[in-house]
Amino acid sequence: MKTAPNFTWDDLQFFLAVARTGQLSTAARQLRTSHATVSRRIDRLEFALKVKLFERNPRGYVLTGMGQRFIDTAERMEQETERLRADLAAGSAAQRGVVRISAPEGFSNFFFTTMLPEFTAKYPNIALELVTIQQIMSLSRKEADIVVVLDPPKAGPYFTEKLTDYHLQVYGSRDYLAAHGPVKSRNDLPDHAFVGYIEDMIFAPGLDYLGDIHPRIRPQFQSSSIFAQLSATKSGLGLCVLPFFIACRHPDLQMVLPDEVDLRRHYWITCHRDLRQSPRVRTVIEFLMDAVQRNAPAFLGHGSA
Repeated sequence: MKTAPNFTWDDLQFFLAVARTGQLSTAARQLRTSHATVSRRIDRLEFALKVKLFERNPRGYVLTGMGQRFIDTAERMEQETERLRADLAAGSAAQRGVVRISAPEGFSNFFFTTMLPEFTAKYPNIALELVTIQQIMSLSRKEADIVVVLDPPKAGPYFTEKLTDYHLQVYGSRDYLAAHGPVKSRNDLPDHAFVGYIEDMIFAPGLDYLGDIHPRIRPQFQSSSIFAQLSATKSGLGLCVLPFFIACRHPDLQMVLPDEVDLRRHYWITCHRDLRQSPRVRTVIEFLMDAVQRNAPAFLGHGSA
């Protein structure tokens, strides 16, 4: 009589990777193994448990009802394993692995990437993956380990903490302002060309701010990219609302109506509660919070980055 093989913690890691990504190939990349190995481990786990954990279809692997129930058990075991590894390992030996971060383009490209040399020097065993297209990331499916957002999740099994407030002002290039005359009051703003976000592609309410400045502003050039907006503004295409921590790096930009227009938004850092105790995730969160605190004047609009 053929007996079912015992499954191991490694099998559960394969299960969680497929459950979170829905794709054998993506799970294989994360686990640094082959597509066939992942498939074989899932088959072995289902055979050992005598249950079907996934429905296979052309678009990928979808959890069955039993799979949905089993993921809670597997994640608790993952969390306990991470804690045990943290207890057994000393110092930086516990701080290793891959951490995927999802963050807005402005925060990513104009702040976080400037911190990477310091991070990699301190934590050479942690590899980072940075995703700046937040619309496609699902925190509930753990497609990112850490997410920096403008609007925190209202409910769910998440750890969330405010990173910082940040301030935005209206800016224009010195050449543009010299050619189009001074802006003396807020009511002058609708008479100027503006650069802004594409309205129906704004993925966070916190980015929809032109109406807060003046209801009659209609942008002449729109882009989903803050980098494209910055470039267009520097080229003299019009005025633009930019975070101070971005604009202060460009001396060719001049603040417009600094005493009248000063918007405040917020960055929050969040992750699935189960991942909060992971040494590598905790290390990245603590590094980000410390780096933001050390650069508080730039985010709050009181100094240079």
